[in-house]
Amino acid sequence: MNLRRDVFQAIADPTRRAILLLVASQAMTAGAIAANFDTARPTVSKHLQILTECDLLTQEQSGREIFYHFNATTMKEVAEFIEPFRKMWDDRFNKLESVMKKYKSKK
Repeated sequence: MNLRRDVFQAIADPTRRAILLLVASQAMTAGAIAANFDTARPTVSKHLQILTECDLLTQEQSGREIFYHFNATTMKEVAEFIEPFRKMWDDRFNKLESVMKKYKSKK
């Protein structure tokens, strides 16, 4: 049985979110990605491994280089899961804002 890592744990890490933002615009090699961070390359490689295991990144071999590509399909699934919660919190914040405006106008 092949267990995948939890996608939400993966995107909880700020470095992994930064990697996703970098790769979202263009495919990049591990070295090109690592050049954007002040951490050791093995650390970036571990982040890439986690993102790949979560299917947020895919790998493509081109000659001797491996290019990492952003997997928009998986991210879309994450966004679709989160959307009802976003709507719920937007509604709650709008109600709170309304109550605060009423309270402020009574002062």
